[in-house]
Amino acid sequence: MLSQVYRCGFQPFNQHLLPWVQCTTVSRSHCIQPSVIRHVRSWSNIPFITVPLSRTHGKSFAHRGELKHAKRIVVKLGSAVVTRGDECGLALGRLASIVEQVSVLQNQGREMMLVTSGAVAFGKQRLRHEILLSQSVRQALHSGQNQLKEMILVTNLDFHDEQKRRNLNGTLHELLRMNIVPIVNTNDAVVPPAEPNSDLQGVNVISVKDNDSLAARLAVEMKTDLLIVLSDVEGLFDSPPGSDDAKLIDIFYPGDQQSVTFGTKSRVGMGGMEAKVKAALWALQGGTSVVIANGTHPKVSGHVITDIVEGKKVGTFFSEVKPAGPTVEQQGEMARSGGRMLATLEPEQRAEIIHHLADLLTDQRDEILLANKKDLEEAEGRLAAPLLKRLSLSTSKLNSLAIGLRQIAASSQDSVGRVLRRTRIAKNLELEQVTVPIGVLLVIFESRPDCLPQVAALAIASGNGLLLKGGKEAAHSNRILHLLTQEALSIHGVKEAVQLVNTREEVEDLCRLDKMIDLIIPRGSSQLVRDIQKAAKGIPVMGHSEGICHMYVDSEASVDKVTRLVRDSKCEYPAACNALETLLIHRDLLRTPLFDQIIDMLRVEQVKIHAGPKFASYLTFSPSEVKSLRTEYGDLELCIEVVDNVQDAIDHIHKYGSSHTDVIVTENENTAEFFLQHVDSACVFWNASTRFSDGYRFGLGAEVGISTSRIHARGPVGLEGLLTTKWLLRGKDHVVSDFSEHGSLKYLHENLPVPQRNTN
Repeated sequence: MLSQVYRCGFQPFNQHLLPWVQCTTVSRSHCIQPSVIRHVRSWSNIPFITVPLSRTHGKSFAHRGELKHAKRIVVKLGSAVVTRGDECGLALGRLASIVEQVSVLQNQGREMMLVTSGAVAFGKQRLRHEILLSQSVRQALHSGQNQLKEMILVTNLDFHDEQKRRNLNGTLHELLRMNIVPIVNTNDAVVPPAEPNSDLQGVNVISVKDNDSLAARLAVEMKTDLLIVLSDVEGLFDSPPGSDDAKLIDIFYPGDQQSVTFGTKSRVGMGGMEAKVKAALWALQGGTSVVIANGTHPKVSGHVITDIVEGKKVGTFFSEVKPAGPTVEQQGEMARSGGRMLATLEPEQRAEIIHHLADLLTDQRDEILLANKKDLEEAEGRLAAPLLKRLSLSTSKLNSLAIGLRQIAASSQDSVGRVLRRTRIAKNLELEQVTVPIGVLLVIFESRPDCLPQVAALAIASGNGLLLKGGKEAAHSNRILHLLTQEALSIHGVKEAVQLVNTREEVEDLCRLDKMIDLIIPRGSSQLVRDIQKAAKGIPVMGHSEGICHMYVDSEASVDKVTRLVRDSKCEYPAACNALETLLIHRDLLRTPLFDQIIDMLRVEQVKIHAGPKFASYLTFSPSEVKSLRTEYGDLELCIEVVDNVQDAIDHIHKYGSSHTDVIVTENENTAEFFLQHVDSACVFWNASTRFSDGYRFGLGAEVGISTSRIHARGPVGLEGLLTTKWLLRGKDHVVSDFSEHGSLKYLHENLPVPQRNTN
């Protein structure tokens, strides 16, 4: 095996360069031997070798999510990527991170090739700088954790001679088979003139004018799955990057050139964005997927290549398959525009839309249940029983939904535009604080099709635009419920205010749309909420990561009440986030009839008991000891722990709870009030089931979720939680200088009466 980097070329070189211009020669035994390395000036003496690929090369990938299946990848490093911003040297740190990413992908079993910029990229000076570049890349490769032991650097490829091209193709295949990363480069100093007008003119070749065309030609010749072109811009824009209206184009389709304005070339190098697009389209036509992205941004360059291969929304993805519907960016814009129109409607008009949607839920009940039946049949055997229960719709569920929607309609009469405060700042200068919609909401939900009309009604009532992303397990149900929602919206011409995202958009990509989305509300498992909270950069997330609800049974609890409350809190719907997960028992109740009744009831209900450390210490033969006191089971499982008193219970809740819903069962009013005032959770109850923590049961009509955050909204979030405020100031030629020390006006700051809210 080779233990060093070799440069390969075939064009005539200056004689004084020959000592370092070497070429590997492949023997007929299909392995490269150091003993046969010799000085040559062409590929013509290298036999043609064919190495089969594990993935059949055909059409390019249609969607970003398929890029994770790419087996053979070419990464083109633009001039601005390999050099420093001040053009005074190589960006060695950036190169090292790129090489590390290439190494990671290669260790995953992928075949990697690099195309780098040469002398032009490094100050347009002599070819000796190109040697320094290759040495630096080699050093970076060998200094990484995942060392690449062998690679080959090829310069100034000639694709116009059939025999040489076949030889080059065979050699590169052999190098890839040997786990070598070839680094390919045009020799900028002695590059031959391109074939005139040969590229994109209906001819099946592209002339090698620069490293962009070289990368495309190499990708197609080698039948690669993916070509990643790294430059100093994020991708393609519909207008020059940096301009006020410039928008990044997420997916570029052949024929979309008219939507792009090409700017000037990069600060170094030979090609510009127009050259990259031409090369990308040519490669796409040859069956290779292409992504153009930024390889210089310090926040993303350390993982840009791996992010692209994982299918994340980075740069511009070239695709030949145009989706039937709008992109998620277009849906975001439609939701924004539709939401603003929705907010300008009269309250009665918004209420009319919601009433119509409630009627449709009952009138179209058979069609909804038929779609839901398809989802249930497809999910059978794939989803756990609690998730199947969440997925299921029924006539009673639809009737309850309709009732809840009518409650929302009734409460929405004066939600938007309600005056909260009025202040007379000075004579003829009055200030008002009024309620307004938040903007565009993104609600992501799992296995809960009933969530869609609830959230849609709340968004309509509050005048918010809405993007909905449901789980694929409820695709049929979500589709018909969304169609009914848009039918209801159409009666006042605001159909586009509520959008259902049906594209293959990953949740993490949606969480990056900070210019389109104002609030994210996750509805689903604790893992989903945690993932969204982690992925959301710059967008607030409303919700709770866990629903670890406690019930403390005090020494003065009523025997008749305890078993009813425990059964309802744990067994009525164990998959709900407001279901009981930990039962705290006062130590004086152990070995009493009350305690025995609780245990007997749990056994009858087939609830698996996990013993807390203190509870286990009281028992000779205890149930399985709990692995963690901070566990949300979401099933017929319950942790039981012993506490000394109410303060001990509060301390336990604060240490192991999730600030969701916590309950005390006692007949002592003073103990109950102490618990209510000292437990720092969103919902704290006395002698009531944890399951009351719900927007519908609170009289909110419905909820978008339960929030455990301490800013804006907390607990079940209904209509009020989807509103924010703005200030309206009405004056008559008022200027601040009139209120200075020697001015003619004085501040009054008088509180004015607020119009009474309509509570009917």
